[in-house]
Amino acid sequence: MASAGEQSVEQPVREAQAVARYVRIAPRKARIVIDLVRGKSVQEARTLLRFVPKRASKIVEKVIRSAAANATHNYNMDEDRLYIHRAYVDGGPVMKRIHPRARGQAFPILKRTSHITVVLRERGEG
Repeated sequence: MASAGEQSVEQPVREAQAVARYVRIAPRKARIVIDLVRGKSVQEARTLLRFVPKRASKIVEKVIRSAAANATHNYNMDEDRLYIHRAYVDGGPVMKRIHPRARGQAFPILKRTSHITVVLRERGEG
């Protein structure tokens, strides 16, 4: 606890985020790509995603670029010091379709959607 004469002034932690909602990809498939980039710097993540042969990598890269643009434009953060602090994929609404089968049966087809969230922070001077 600080004494009466000195006050501890903590710098609030600044975060920038971007969310892509209702993306037409299954959350399970998008999580594979998100797990690759969590904790990495923005530059490293974008380079990595360029060579990952998954459809979700293009979508995740777009969300990371958007979060980096939000950080530099809205919070005046240095893009070279940004890293992915949190990144997660939540399930969105599920579109239900019917696939007709033999003898009048109908099998369900679930077309899943995702909400992809990326939160960036600046690395400290350490």
